[in-house]
Amino acid sequence: MKIDLTDTTASKINKALVRGRRAIGTPAVGMVLTMVIVTDEENAYDSIKAAEEASREHPSRTLVVIRRVARTPRDRTHSRLDAEVRVGSDAGTGETVVLRTYGDVSDHADSVVLPLLLPDAPVVVWWPVDAPDNPVKDPLGALAQRRITDMYAVEEPLVALEARAASYAPGDTDLAWTRLTPWRSMLAAALDQARAKVISATVESEAQNPSAELLARWLEARLRVKTERVVTAGPVVTAVRLGTESGEIVIDRPEGPLATLSLPGQPSRTLALKVRSTSQLIAEELRRLDADEMYAVALRGEAPKENPRHV
Repeated sequence: MKIDLTDTTASKINKALVRGRRAIGTPAVGMVLTMVIVTDEENAYDSIKAAEEASREHPSRTLVVIRRVARTPRDRTHSRLDAEVRVGSDAGTGETVVLRTYGDVSDHADSVVLPLLLPDAPVVVWWPVDAPDNPVKDPLGALAQRRITDMYAVEEPLVALEARAASYAPGDTDLAWTRLTPWRSMLAAALDQARAKVISATVESEAQNPSAELLARWLEARLRVKTERVVTAGPVVTAVRLGTESGEIVIDRPEGPLATLSLPGQPSRTLALKVRSTSQLIAEELRRLDADEMYAVALRGEAPKENPRHV
């Protein structure tokens, strides 16, 4: 069910949500959080689709904030809020409200979003593109327990990485880090099997890859070894090599969804290591809303207080 509202208010949007739920007989009590997506018109469709797919695991109210750019000086002085309310099968397993802001309303989107948040439920803000330099200081970011950015969406991802490191606050995370979860899990499992001290490390990837840089910094911090960065043709991260006194531990994925794990003195084995979709990445981030301490370690390349041997 879809309800279109033109030149509307947050109060009217709330009433439309109630009306829509009554029409299809769906209560709001099953939703566990509010997801706020701040994007542009070009990326709105893909972002909404990813959020709706993630809502199958995390039923939520999704608020999509699209700041429209006025074409004429007269339009810039005219403030307006349009909304599209989706409930039922048109909104995954939750509710979706697409908010298009014009004029001064765009500068105060938090005042529109605040009345639409689910009461007593966590808030997550996701910027698929054009994330602020300091997410926690952003008016919408300040409403959230979790703030999700994506360094893959910027022209200079390694510059953005340094900005994220400088402005990090508990609750910040980035999909460039989330993409590394399978790599980190496999490296930890490999080191548990090898039981050897790591004396060198190498991360191979395409140039300017933020995930590869985060992985290299994380290895340096956790293993206390200098990690070499090697540029390959990609795509994304293609291999990690950990040197030990008994031989080299290698996870190699030159292309495709399969990787090869090699351990000293053991036969090589094939592992599934596919590139995951955006909806899968978002679903993973919504499973935990506390501070991601390892992301902070990877951003800053800081070694933790303890001196662990394993990842």
